[in-house]
Amino acid sequence: MLKRLVLILLLFLSLSCSEKKEEEIKPFRLEATSFSDLSDFENEDFSKVREVFIKNCQVIENTAKEFIGEGEAQIKVADYKKLCHAARGVPASEFKEFIKQNFVPYKVFYEGSATGKFTSYYEAEIRASYTPDAKYKYAIYGLPQDLVEVNLRDFDASLPAKKLVGRVVANKLVPYYTRAEIHQNGVNAPTILWGDSDIDIYIMQIQGSAVAKLPNGTEVRISYAGNNGRPFKGIGSILLSKGLLPSGQASMGGIKKWLKANPDLATTNMNENERYIFHRLSNVEGPIGAYGLPLTAGRSLAVDQHFIPLGSMLWLETTDPDKNAINKIVFAQDIGGAIKGGVRGDYFWGSGGDDVLDKAGRMNSSGRYFLLLPKNSENNK
Repeated sequence: MLKRLVLILLLFLSLSCSEKKEEEIKPFRLEATSFSDLSDFENEDFSKVREVFIKNCQVIENTAKEFIGEGEAQIKVADYKKLCHAARGVPASEFKEFIKQNFVPYKVFYEGSATGKFTSYYEAEIRASYTPDAKYKYAIYGLPQDLVEVNLRDFDASLPAKKLVGRVVANKLVPYYTRAEIHQNGVNAPTILWGDSDIDIYIMQIQGSAVAKLPNGTEVRISYAGNNGRPFKGIGSILLSKGLLPSGQASMGGIKKWLKANPDLATTNMNENERYIFHRLSNVEGPIGAYGLPLTAGRSLAVDQHFIPLGSMLWLETTDPDKNAINKIVFAQDIGGAIKGGVRGDYFWGSGGDDVLDKAGRMNSSGRYFLLLPKNSENNK
């Protein structure tokens, strides 16, 4: 009997230790380090950093929330507001010291590794018109009138920071229409423009925004307005899984060429990605990211906001598609359907045509980043 009790006790202790160990192993964690550990930090262009930092503060200073964003890494808005106020009085020549004196770099780990994948995106160019005709026949939709968004935390603060997107049918919230359903039946939404290529519109949706060239030669900017809440599936993985595209041609530029060369197959394969993006016209200096600010080429990063708070500042270390080092301060200002994980980013390359598409589309690099958190903050651990 005693032997049996001892065995039961040992089993209980073993299970308790295992549970404690599992609790201690967190998939996302931060590790404090120093600026000397950041590659090439001293050679950063801090005049440009200051410019984007001040713009970022426009959102932070006008928020009534306690924390920046809703990521696992929590940053008190009050801590950042003080630094935003102080930064306006710091000249560009002294901004490096301002960062070093007021922030602490934290290396980001996810699932035990500080290394993750970094891709790139850009602002596309399309041809469009305000009125449809035989050439401009593909609708570019604004936000649907029947689309409903629900944030679970609005009902219970203890629930995950998850947003549900759908429509109401018989007093019940149901998933919104898929890409294929929208393509086939249209949608209850305003048409903001008409494009001349459904493939260009599809690529614009992947990138999130575009510059539209109108028939009279003028340009308007198309910005992200929302999505249908359906899961995202990359067109590259769709084509590769079917053997339709060789692995060496899976860049966005190669994908675009394949889609335009195979129009009969393009629609069917594009519809396998259920995610659909809705847009709006905007009169701003650059494409608007999820943080609500115009994106800055080489300074804006799309992140997984479940881990990295939108509005935060990071030190990025990765390479471009030609293996040139990218070591610089970037700002979490956007999100993306394919950007999932604690060490994952999409680097905004800028605006342009197929030349920029080629550069952005080929980037698929490993790298790491450090979250720069206000010094002495109680919520930076």
